Amino acid sequence: MLDELPRLRRYARMLVRDSARADDLVQECLVRAIAALKSFQPGTNMRAWLFTILRNTLYNETKKARRSVEQTEEPVSAISGGQEEALAMRDVQRAFDHLPPIQKEVVLLVAVEGMEYEDAAAVLGVPVGTVKSRLSRARQDIRAFLEPHRKAGGK
Repeated sequence: MLDELPRLRRYARMLVRDSARADDLVQECLVRAIAALKSFQPGTNMRAWLFTILRNTLYNETKKARRSVEQTEEPVSAISGGQEEALAMRDVQRAFDHLPPIQKEVVLLVAVEGMEYEDAAAVLGVPVGTVKSRLSRARQDIRAFLEPHRKAGGK
């Protein structure tokens, strides 16, 4: 489990956009994983199992929060680096932010975390073909969002 902590934290931070909340989410995920350790089948993918727990934990918390109060998102912190790189990264972040949640998750799992399609499918509880379809659609949507920005920037 310890080997997966950096990946879990990165995934959680991308999902919730708040490092403190992400750390709390990872902690809760680990508490649940330890409590359910007997249900883990040795020889299966520990990363996929933990990501599934983290994702389910987030959804359970989100459902509870919707019932009680509206959540607020913190703005994304500034991007370091050169001006062009910062602007390009901002555009990619905006494109990502415009994706539906189901596409965001697939991009995070496959493109950011480097999961195989099969493992991402297991985390999301969908067929592998659905993962591939959502990823393809997300890539198309990101390109479509970025195209006007590139033209406006003279690229």
